[in-house]
Amino acid sequence: MNDSFKHLETKLIHAGEPHILGAVNVPIFQSAIFESAGEDGYHGIRYIRLNNTPNHLALNEKLAAIEGGEAALVTGSGMAAISAALLSVLSGGGHLLIQDCIYGGTHDFLTQDFAGLGMSYSFINADDPASWKALLRANTKAIYVESMSNPTLQVPDLAAVVSFAKEHGLVSMIDNTFASPVNFRPLEFGFNLSLHSATKYLNGHSDIVAGAVIGSSNLVGCIRRKLNHLGGALDPHACYLLYRGMKTMSVRVKYQNESAQKVASWLERHPKVGKVNYPGLASHARHQRARELFGGFGGVLSFELKQGSPAADSFLRRLRLPLQTGSLGAVETLITRPSLTSHSGMSREDRERLGITDGLIRLSVGIEATEDLVDDLQQALEG
Repeated sequence: MNDSFKHLETKLIHAGEPHILGAVNVPIFQSAIFESAGEDGYHGIRYIRLNNTPNHLALNEKLAAIEGGEAALVTGSGMAAISAALLSVLSGGGHLLIQDCIYGGTHDFLTQDFAGLGMSYSFINADDPASWKALLRANTKAIYVESMSNPTLQVPDLAAVVSFAKEHGLVSMIDNTFASPVNFRPLEFGFNLSLHSATKYLNGHSDIVAGAVIGSSNLVGCIRRKLNHLGGALDPHACYLLYRGMKTMSVRVKYQNESAQKVASWLERHPKVGKVNYPGLASHARHQRARELFGGFGGVLSFELKQGSPAADSFLRRLRLPLQTGSLGAVETLITRPSLTSHSGMSREDRERLGITDGLIRLSVGIEATEDLVDDLQQALEG
């Protein structure tokens, strides 16, 4: 990494740029295998599955640079990043403290696979640090939160998480997908590992699935060896698309911050909307904390209509601009009901306890004109 690059915007463009044969962009090395060059051990062999082709290495350097990490690892999906990281950190039957309201895929991995893998977990209220110590076990190895929770946009007590992890010798892990490095850089804040679904804001164009792990050389090295055995590598062409997409992340996310703030404020004033979850609103329970932590409040919000699930169905059918899909963080505005997509694996009781009602709508604001988006939301609400 070139340490002379001080600002994120410059790092996104210039960090990890090898300029091979003078090429401005990194070429796609569409080769599964490479000639041996005296590598030391299996993990040094140049091979796509071992995450060390020129495309992987350039991308890893850029990822490390933008969050201030010693090392980074790109993976075949966000869940590949999450699962490989957890399997590595909790190896040998470790116990995990984890935020109770999290991405549905992470929740399902815990509840459906952990026991069979000899690992355990306890859900924590990420806003109540005083309750965490009672859940510690002799084999507790890590604590895991999301910078902004999916899909209710809670903002955990991140300072307490870092402090608690240091006090008790735990690895602090955070899914930073919703905030993105534009709004929050966890390693600079004291976290040990930052995880991303790179499908979302890092890439931003709805054309690949990828993940990322960023942290110390030691931790990332252990996770890379685990991932090498599991096989969750990213194809070189997808590496190229992610590398290209990251260069515009700052301008995309800053616009999405502004647009989502306007949309959330408009929705909160609408008489048919019962509740809006967005950290940028003064009504958000942790608005002040979000102001202190983040450079922006992100492009995702969620809301409920006063007339519940049937009204949500009608509203979604009348929309013309947002695309109904389970993803987020793209240049297109995307909308979904988490109870039917990202969090459908949870029981209704668990969802409702966490505020994920059947009528909750998650909106990921794209880079279209905010006025056009608001006009479409208005006609759908009043139709």
